[in-house]
Amino acid sequence: MTPPRVRFAPSPTGSLHVGGARTALYNFLFARRHGGTFVLRIEDTDVERNRPELVDQILEAMTWLGLAWDEGPYRQSERYPLYREAAERLLREGKAYRAFETPEELEAMRKEAEAEGRTFRYTGAGRSIPAEESERRAEAGERFVVRLKMPDEPIVVDDVVQGRAEFPADALDDFVLVRSDGHPLYHFSVCVDDVAMGITHVVRGVDHLPNTPKHVALFRALGEAPPVFAHLGMILGPDGKKLSKRHGAAGVEEFRAQGYLPEALVNFLALLGWSPGEDRERMTLDEMVSLFSLERIGPSPSRFDHEKLAWMNGQLLQEAPVGRLVDDLAPFGLPGRDRATLEKAVALHRSRCRTLRELAAALAVYGPDPSSYDEGGMKKFGKPASGELLRAFAARVEAADPFVHASLEEAARALAAERGVKLGDLAQPVRLALTGTLASPPLFELIEVLGKETALRRIRALADLVEASR
Repeated sequence: MTPPRVRFAPSPTGSLHVGGARTALYNFLFARRHGGTFVLRIEDTDVERNRPELVDQILEAMTWLGLAWDEGPYRQSERYPLYREAAERLLREGKAYRAFETPEELEAMRKEAEAEGRTFRYTGAGRSIPAEESERRAEAGERFVVRLKMPDEPIVVDDVVQGRAEFPADALDDFVLVRSDGHPLYHFSVCVDDVAMGITHVVRGVDHLPNTPKHVALFRALGEAPPVFAHLGMILGPDGKKLSKRHGAAGVEEFRAQGYLPEALVNFLALLGWSPGEDRERMTLDEMVSLFSLERIGPSPSRFDHEKLAWMNGQLLQEAPVGRLVDDLAPFGLPGRDRATLEKAVALHRSRCRTLRELAAALAVYGPDPSSYDEGGMKKFGKPASGELLRAFAARVEAADPFVHASLEEAARALAAERGVKLGDLAQPVRLALTGTLASPPLFELIEVLGKETALRRIRALADLVEASR
């Protein structure tokens, strides 16, 4: 295969949706798989809806996902001379024409079609205006749009993912390329750019498939063979409707803010439509590159399963280097402990967490001492006997040497045996003292990571509280 040139072309009218991220990912994987070029183009010609500040957010999201582009980012707003030149060439060659209908006239045509129960399509009346008259009226200042002369025969699209689709000629009217204010419309600027950038494959969402016959006609009018098309099935929510915010997070920045790792999101998105074979679910980006092919993308919609993503993220949390996780946790807030302690704490707590946000919440135990205690725990263990047991255990903690979880557990078992109580009857009030709750990772590992001074202070604080309530 000749090295392909593909593009990802987001519009800065919203943050990067997971559907767009999957499109970017598939383009990236295809380019890397075949030694091609991944072009980034910002389609910012919709001046009414554009939010320029979102461009940086989109670029940051792609960088975070690891989807490095080879060219760009190009901005369509900086390429108006190219579109103007292309429109003038199509007019000169008779492949496009000026149409002078006013908005009122077009509206009357639409109402007439509606009254007759038919779909409105432009009549093509502007085609019959002689070139000289068209030039004269334009020079006189009469407002016009530029429309493409659509072919009289059907347009067939052989889509790599969706298969063969035929669009009858009578369903395709001469659509507008340039508005009366000189502003190029989406379909026109997209195709002019694809030609100028030498795009060989267009991989995008299936919602663009109905536009494809227009694009095919435009490519041919511009003197170029159409690229290979691959339209990706929709991403749906659990209810079978198009994924949106009502289903939970739907944007890359939202998932990042919730504490998902980029590797997890990329891995999960890759499998929304593409199958690498061999029932593989866990892959690195490099492994995806080595396995990827457009032919293994299915045409059907995919359902976005937040629970499966959370599971996958949790698996990656267990495998990631603890030093990297400490760095990743910084935006979520970390207790004021030295790095060695934080790394031990991450290693201890991550098996109980599925996101960085959950892990950061778990590490709060290494911050301030508990200011309150679980009500159920206090009802059960807020008794003088528990207070006396806590003081006895504090003495064993203070004497522990070495101060490691094995010797701490040994001391606890010995104390429980001496007092004739179950280990749990000692461990639970200690856990309550250390965390304020009855839930924690393995208790003796927790004491070791907390450190002797903190553990003693907290155990004795609960003992004081219990004894004071006699």
